[in-house]
Amino acid sequence: MKKTIIAVLGTMLLPITPAAADTRLSWQDCGDGLQCGRITVPADWAVPKGEQITLGLAKLSARDPAARQGTLVLNMGGPAQQISVLRQAKGSFADLTRWFDVVVFDPRGFEASAEVRCPDPAPWAANGEWVFPDRATYARYTAQNRRFGLGCADAAGPLAGKLNSWQGARDLDAVRAALGEQNLNYFGNSYGTVLGVAYAEDFPSRVGRMYLDSPIDHTNRSWTEWLLPRATTKERSLRRFADWCAGDRSCALHGRDALKVWDEVMARAAERPIPAPGAGAGATAGATLIASRAAVTFEATWPELAKSLAEAHAGDATRFAKPFPGAADPALSRITTCADFPYPSAYREVKAMETRLRRVAPRIGWTAAWPMANLCAGLPQRTPFPPHPVRPRGLPPILIAGGEYDDTAPPAHARRITAQLDGARHLTAKGGHALYWSGNPCVRDHVHRYLTTGQLPPTGTTCGPASS
Repeated sequence: MKKTIIAVLGTMLLPITPAAADTRLSWQDCGDGLQCGRITVPADWAVPKGEQITLGLAKLSARDPAARQGTLVLNMGGPAQQISVLRQAKGSFADLTRWFDVVVFDPRGFEASAEVRCPDPAPWAANGEWVFPDRATYARYTAQNRRFGLGCADAAGPLAGKLNSWQGARDLDAVRAALGEQNLNYFGNSYGTVLGVAYAEDFPSRVGRMYLDSPIDHTNRSWTEWLLPRATTKERSLRRFADWCAGDRSCALHGRDALKVWDEVMARAAERPIPAPGAGAGATAGATLIASRAAVTFEATWPELAKSLAEAHAGDATRFAKPFPGAADPALSRITTCADFPYPSAYREVKAMETRLRRVAPRIGWTAAWPMANLCAGLPQRTPFPPHPVRPRGLPPILIAGGEYDDTAPPAHARRITAQLDGARHLTAKGGHALYWSGNPCVRDHVHRYLTTGQLPPTGTTCGPASS
């Protein structure tokens, strides 16, 4: 019944347009070559005349006004702040200013856009153990995450329950209107593709050229089907790692069966955690910690993984247990993510999902059951915008690119989205996540050609790795 109500509500609200928003926009210099501005939109697009919030925008102007082809709205993913990220990453997107004003805006709740300051930090395991070893540990984490979520909801004020991509798509259309563009030219990277597909679904006649890079699939209602490509892609990466070890003398496991070493280390750690003397007195590494810390996706991490496995096999798992250098996601990110992807996160549900994934990805891919549980466990659910198939009509051609080795946005996700957007073209690349941003020259050439001329790559085109 709940899903039906949401679906009906979405249909009833479809005619709402950003006419309710104050789209007057003026730009001022704000440093680092950027110009910044603000617009006003409803806190809740279901109540367009209700309380209003502001969205903060930033622009990298086209280098040559005579060659300018319009405006391109960019979302680099997250979900996270965009303006401060663009300040750091503008070199990666500078080529686009040959033809476009490149515009970003902070999503509702983030930094320059009616920022929500959650009173407590999002919980995160300091040692990076995001695969939980037992029910009790997960229960403690769930309670922490619920406290965090309740605090965020209290701090959000009129935005409580309004941080999802249904609202975001309407914010995006308000940005289009404020920019004076009849059609939206859009580049969505990673989570920015969720926003792009939501926009294409509800505003198909306003889509200009749209490029979706490493898409996160928001069209599949089956969590098992959604997770399986993630699991199998990650499992293949472990095999790719083993093949690299077999062929590269620099690998610490060269001359040995790397997969056998992996199996033996994991079996030993599951039976009794392996000592990690260099990580502190009494430190050890169990199987769930090793599974959490084993970086198999990116080739750049393989030499360290090989050393870690070789030493753990010899009885010292310090490399797996040493302090975790990474950082948690922006706190508000998980609120938006779990509104769009209300993942079933009760312990028994996650373990059941893990068991199903182990049947097809028994070494490492089964861990795909846990990342969303880390984000969503215990969060209060308010007005979710759950995954659902899309069938927009009247779309122009859209370009979608996915990396074959990407277990965050696996190629099956890109193909599924492509099949639902009439006239879309899927570009495959032998690479990982964020293909354009990471500098794949073949992908970048196709993206530039498409955005400037509308020409899609020939059907079946595959780009090689970024180094080729």
